[in-house]
This record gives sequence, C-alpha cells and structure tokens, in this order.
Amino acid sequence: MRLTSEEEAIRAGRWGGPARRALEMQIATGRFFGAEQMVSVTSAHLTGDPESMGDAGLAFVEELVREGGRFVVPATTNSCNVDLARYRELGQPEEVARKERRLRELVAAMGGMLLTTCANYQTVAQPRFGEHLAWGDTGTVIYANAVCGARSNFEGGPASYAAALTGRVPAYGMHLDACRRGTHVIEVRDQPRNVSDWGALGVLVGRRLTNYWLVPVFTGLEVAPDGDGLKHLGATLASYGSLAMFHLVGMTPEARTLEEALGGQSPRGTIVVEPGALQAVYRSFEPEKDHADLVVFGTPHLSIFEIERLARLLDGKRVNPETMLLLTTSAPVQALADRLGYAAIIEGAGGRILEGVCYYIMTPREMARRYGLRTIVTDSAKLANIIMAYGYNPIFRPTAQCVEAAVTGRIER
Repeated sequence: MRLTSEEEAIRAGRWGGPARRALEMQIATGRFFGAEQMVSVTSAHLTGDPESMGDAGLAFVEELVREGGRFVVPATTNSCNVDLARYRELGQPEEVARKERRLRELVAAMGGMLLTTCANYQTVAQPRFGEHLAWGDTGTVIYANAVCGARSNFEGGPASYAAALTGRVPAYGMHLDACRRGTHVIEVRDQPRNVSDWGALGVLVGRRLTNYWLVPVFTGLEVAPDGDGLKHLGATLASYGSLAMFHLVGMTPEARTLEEALGGQSPRGTIVVEPGALQAVYRSFEPEKDHADLVVFGTPHLSIFEIERLARLLDGKRVNPETMLLLTTSAPVQALADRLGYAAIIEGAGGRILEGVCYYIMTPREMARRYGLRTIVTDSAKLANIIMAYGYNPIFRPTAQCVEAAVTGRIER
C-alpha cells in the first residue's frame, strides 16, 4: 500500500503505540482486500459491546487507554448491553453492568462520545454525500451508503477503534465507485404499505443475495419510504444478506436512473417481488404456540415517530400480564418521548422503554432463563433473524399486530 508521509509517521510511532498498532492492522486488512492506499474519515462509530466482544475485547480497549490512546476523529458508541437505570429491575447480571460501565469509562477516556445507539444517523450524525466514514454497526453502514451517499465498510469491533485512532481506513469496498454499482435489479410489484413491510422486502431480497459485494437496485416502487422505512429496509438487507449498499431508483442519491445505479453495466440477475410475496415473508415466521412471551420494538432503535405511533396504539390499553413489552431507543429520543408524554402512555400501559440497549445484546439468554421466554414477537425483521441464535422462536409481524399480541398475549397466525 502507498502511505502518505503522515501515515509513515504514524507507522513510525510518532502518534504513540496504539495508533501505530492500529495502522499496522489497517495495512494488513488493506492488503487482504487489495487496497492501494488509505482514505481519511470524518468520524467513527464504535462497535464492540462487552456481550459480543467478551473479556478479550475489553482487555484490548484497556490496553489502548493504558498506553495513552486518543481518538483523532469524532467517535460515537453503538448500542450497549444494559440500561444502567433499569438493569436491576430486569434482573440482568451485575457483572455485565460492571463491564458496561468500565467500557464507557475507557471510551470516554479516549475522547469518545457515549451515544449508545444503533441509529446514530437519526440523532446526531447525519452524513453528507461523498463523506468517508468508519462506521461499525450493520444498519448504520448501509444507511450511510445507500440513503446518504456517504462511504463506509463494516468497521466492526477493533477495526472501528483503529479508525478512530488513526483517522483513516483502507480504501477498498464501499469507498470505491466500482463496488457501489448495482449488481441485481429488484422489480417490486408488491408495494410496501408500512414500516415493517420495508423490512419484509429486505428479508425477501437478503435471503436471495447473500454476498457483501452484491448491490440490489429496487425499481417499480409506487411509494416512497420514510426514514424509518429506509432504516428497516437497510438493516434487514445487512442482516440477512450481509449487504452494505442498495439503490432505490429515483429516490436514493446515486440512483437518479436505473442506468446510473447500475453504472452503465448490465445486471447480473433480476428478482421479481410478486404480489403476495411480502405476506409470504410474514408467514415464514411460524409460532410454536399461540402465546406471546415477549414483544420487542426497536432494532434498530426507535425514532420519535415510531414511539409516537406505539403510544397511540397503546393509549387506553393494558399489556397482558403474562407478556413482556420492551421498547429500545437512544437517549435523545427517550428524553423527547418523556417530554411529549409518549413515554407516560407506554409505561402506563405496562410497557418499558429502555435507553441505549438492543435486545439481541441485552443478555438475551439470561433474560430467557429468568423469565421463561421463548416466543418473541417483533416488527423488526433484523431482530427476528439474529435472535434465533439465542434459542428464541421469533415471530415477525406488522407493528399493529405486535401491539395486539402484547395486549392480548396471543399471536395472530
């Protein structure tokens, strides 16, 4: 790889040991992917919570701080394992909370911002077109690439810390024009009608295109998704297909036309979303029993508009005493929900709004053992996919049906 004089200085240790080791790791990554040079980034979104990275990951961050590591670009944190104000109420282990507190101390010591959200683009970090980033969460990366026209690969775990320490990443993948061109045309003939339908569309395509280097181009859309629809479409494509980019013809910034989205090339294939296909996606999530043990909203984190809708659907109702209802969101949205009265309605109905966590890293095995949880109902196709690894029976349904399941305790088949 060609290094600039500044990068050579980092490699020589003039920015300290942590930055030097970070750059060496990035050089090795770049060589693996055939990168010819580095590219400067304007921000990093740090992933690697104690639940997923374990003691070894926490020790890695401890060492960075001990040796004087400091972030050189703005760095925000992803979702966390515990809501420090409510974890005891939920019965989560004290040891997990201790590690969470320690990680936050370490990140703050290096200059990081403790945002703790997987939807940073809906709070404080809206990227601009063409901006290079080093973001780690799947949903944040695909949103930045597709919706904003910014550029990032999945910089997970130590890679996101390395980028924050050096202010650069290897120039491969979604940083390059050639990798952002559409590869497959998706002819949409079954129009999404709500937020969860955009997730269902992501399931259908993500199950077919399971390769990071593929880029779907959606055509035939008669409706335009709002920000939450785009959020769920992207997060689901990333979850099911490991995709980092998509185009909506006439809607996203690099797809003013189909020809532009494809970069003047012929598509490798076409997927037709026939009428009824989205309902078939919902039906593919089959409940083992009629009772809903748990209903969860917020993977990715809920926006204030999603919380407002849930408050309307729950107003005057009461959650079934044998069903747990959890909502997860960021601190800024939580504060706004409190101020606008939405939180009072939801909590009054028997739901809980949790700050900073996503359920799939919220010690889900411990939660299942403690409360006897097995069947989880959610309008998040991403959560329905990844929670299976923890032994849950996930049921993906539209938002209104999920609320009904929370109130009645029963699952609509």
